[in-house]
Amino acid sequence: MECEEIDVLELLPQRPPFVMIDRLLHCDTVVTRTSLRVDEGNIFCADARLTEAGVIENIAQTCAARMGYINKYVHRDTVKLGFIGAIRDMEISRLPRAGEVLTTRVEMLEEVFRMTLVNASVRVGEELICSCEMKISTTDIESQ
Repeated sequence: MECEEIDVLELLPQRPPFVMIDRLLHCDTVVTRTSLRVDEGNIFCADARLTEAGVIENIAQTCAARMGYINKYVHRDTVKLGFIGAIRDMEISRLPRAGEVLTTRVEMLEEVFRMTLVNASVRVGEELICSCEMKISTTDIESQ
């Protein structure tokens, strides 16, 4: 099955209106890419722009999609809950506008026990609008 054919709701513990990714574009053991078309009705939009919290949640849900994909399609297990453990060196050059499409990329740097460290970038087209390192802690708690 191609990644883009997968319904992201199968991979995420979050449910609308809190879903901050539209499609899984790519997923392997190291790199995951997702997309999100920013809608003005998004709960994280203010003044027709996605807020900082929305950008952070978009990155976290890209990490969640990676883990959901690995759990469901590699390990044949259920989707588990995870939590942001830390964010470092975050730089946001601008907030995305309603109608723009974000492409978010996370690269797994380290995985120790249930902690995953990723390098993340968010782009609108070729323009880098956000980068950071994020630690995600996963649990054994099933999301459903």
